[in-house]
Amino acid sequence: MSRESCGMVKAWEATLRKTQAVAKKRAHSIFGSMSIAHVNDDFEDEDRSHANHEADRSSHHHDDHNNELQAYQHVEKFFPNGDYYTGHWSENCPHGHGKYLWTDGCMYVGEWFRGQTIGKGRFTWPSGDTYEGEFKSGYMDGKGTYTGHWSNGDIIYKGFWVMNMKHGQGMLSFENGDCYDGEWRHGMQEPQGKYTWSNGNQYSGEWKNGLISGAGTMDWTNGYRYEGNWEDGIPKGDGVFRCQDGSSFEGSWSTSTTADPKHELIGITYHPIPSDHHDHAISWDDHEGVINEMLNSAKVCPIEKITMFPSQKKFAAWRSPNNNNNNAVVLDPARNIRPGRMSVDSRMHMWDTDGTFISDGITRNSTGRRDVELEGLNLEHGGCPKMSPGGRPLRIPRVGKKPGEIITKGHKNYELMLNLQLGIRHAVGRQAPPMSLDLKASAFDPKEKFWTKFPPEGSKHTPPHSSCEFRWKDYCPLVFRALRKLFKVDAADYMLSICGNEALRELSSPGKSGSFFYLSSDDRYMIKTMKKAEVKVLLRMLSAYYHHVRAFENTLVTKFFGLHCVKLTAGSIQKKVRFIIMGNLFCTEYTIHRRFDLKGSSLGRTTDKPEEEMDASTILKDLDLSFMFRLQKPWFQEFCRQVDRDCEFLENERIMDYSMLVGIHFREASKAGDLIPSGARTPIGGEEHENDGAPRLSRVDMDRLLIDPAWWASVRLGTNMPARVERAIRKTPGEVQTMEPTGELYDVVMFFGIIDILQDYDISKKLEHAYKSMQYDPTIISAVDPKLYSKRFRDFIFRIFAEQL
Repeated sequence: MSRESCGMVKAWEATLRKTQAVAKKRAHSIFGSMSIAHVNDDFEDEDRSHANHEADRSSHHHDDHNNELQAYQHVEKFFPNGDYYTGHWSENCPHGHGKYLWTDGCMYVGEWFRGQTIGKGRFTWPSGDTYEGEFKSGYMDGKGTYTGHWSNGDIIYKGFWVMNMKHGQGMLSFENGDCYDGEWRHGMQEPQGKYTWSNGNQYSGEWKNGLISGAGTMDWTNGYRYEGNWEDGIPKGDGVFRCQDGSSFEGSWSTSTTADPKHELIGITYHPIPSDHHDHAISWDDHEGVINEMLNSAKVCPIEKITMFPSQKKFAAWRSPNNNNNNAVVLDPARNIRPGRMSVDSRMHMWDTDGTFISDGITRNSTGRRDVELEGLNLEHGGCPKMSPGGRPLRIPRVGKKPGEIITKGHKNYELMLNLQLGIRHAVGRQAPPMSLDLKASAFDPKEKFWTKFPPEGSKHTPPHSSCEFRWKDYCPLVFRALRKLFKVDAADYMLSICGNEALRELSSPGKSGSFFYLSSDDRYMIKTMKKAEVKVLLRMLSAYYHHVRAFENTLVTKFFGLHCVKLTAGSIQKKVRFIIMGNLFCTEYTIHRRFDLKGSSLGRTTDKPEEEMDASTILKDLDLSFMFRLQKPWFQEFCRQVDRDCEFLENERIMDYSMLVGIHFREASKAGDLIPSGARTPIGGEEHENDGAPRLSRVDMDRLLIDPAWWASVRLGTNMPARVERAIRKTPGEVQTMEPTGELYDVVMFFGIIDILQDYDISKKLEHAYKSMQYDPTIISAVDPKLYSKRFRDFIFRIFAEQL
């Protein structure tokens, strides 16, 4: 090292030590030799089976990693902004083991792969807080230990992480001596765990959003015990309170909402101990004061707030001293392109040692492999990528007007809409006693249906109306009422959406089935007209459907809220219109830029619109697909499990011809409408995204949302899910099973679900299969046996959905 470089290092070291000494003295030197081996030590003795599984899963990745390490060199580099890196280096980026230091005092020491922090490592904050464990694309992701230094003591979390959040099994020790050991979900305690207070009191049971909720047991060191239900940290519902002497009080808890909450037990039953021969009666009042004091003192410590995550730290890098790298693209400073910094997903933008901004010219996927050469790439709009004329960039699809025609007076279906709204208001709005979700078998009987007559002048049970006379039929009303309760649909909101002052919208053209579709004004509900055969299928499978969606809250199958029939009478002509009310999968504040209806078959599976007529509302099909969908690891695992469960359910009910409906909202685009690949720099210097009338999330915004529990509450499997799509090329035209990823990734919000689940393999489908099999390969047509359909569907879905690497 030169004398000048030594001076820079010493000056930097002094500044850094002074910054960190304000928070806490540290036992080791910043520039002292530091082994990475100890990062693994804390994990070797725990959960070896998990480690072995992960090793097997990523063996191919590490083989590639070791092969490419053969070409690395050890470097020591200084950034124009004062940052510093020392460690292994290969192909213009950190690769292997290395140490990166920021001028604000943050430091990362650990494994790198193609310029990204991937593998084992340690991140240190200026305050002295540390994280040691696994990283993935800059995120704390995998197994790791976080140690934070608070004014009252240290907090230590040891367990699993996903994208900077505690997720999975883990133990958190608080600064006051309290400890939580259990499961985590998106950074909050949920669904099972044990909390031990520093005084020895202990709760074991269910949690929700970081609060004690559900069934659980609280034990106090003084001998008292409560077993029962909780809600938001306090007893709520049925429970048993056991006293020191072994006697108990059983009842239902309620809690006042005053500043000093009082916990009351209603419907008390006293159970004395068998050996109690006292003549005096023991009342609840003798214990109530002590119990309230104990419950009010059982407070759970708040979770620590990390103000800056490793994924939010930006990297500055430089070109290797070897200037013979043909992949580098040197940008002309005269073009007024600002020196870029690393985006939060760890894609590097580099400087030469003289401060000139350069790029390594290579787009890589999350495994670090080279995929797309960017030679000839023009950087316009403040650094957003725009392909040269020889390439073909992806663009935001044209956003048309809101789909559907508003049904107003004079529309051919205006009276039908009025009848439908009157019937739903009557069916849902009438008074009914509280109900249990445990329904009797008679509730599912297809004969369980009720007719109501709606004369224009009104009747004892129906209001007067301006439409013609009609009759209204409710199918299995108790079941659909239970389904609405199960899906957490409020009756008043449900009626307001469908029966409010706003008219329904009719979609411009019916589907292939001949059914018509109507949307509520707020887009929450979709109403579909049905054939009699479809009604019979639904009633036949209704019991199995109900128990399936009740057992699996993350089910992807369509949510049904009501099944009805309107019988219109116009003179001597009578007409029956049957319809089902469903949830609208694409009810969101974000614009759905791409829609796909995917079955896994290829015959006729392309859209019939010419490209110039396509917009964001166009539904594309299997052979139009040019993406692979990448989900975060826990979501992908749950997705695979749920697709298997749903397909098994549909196969058992002899259902086929269903499809996976997928909607994509692209999070970033340039002002010109070009999509920005994941990791590319977003517009700067006053440039803004193209505004399509709906919110679009940048990567920085998404990083903030990822740590917001309120936002995560709106994220479910298939709804509002942060994900990535990878551009893919079809190897063989006309085949759906041959997709090759390119490494070109885009950040998206995804919506998906399984739709059209009311087609059984009846005689018409069997004839269709026989007829088309004589002309085409039987494996490529949609009409096949449910067992074969389920297998083909799953094989296809598991090819186009994958885990984020």
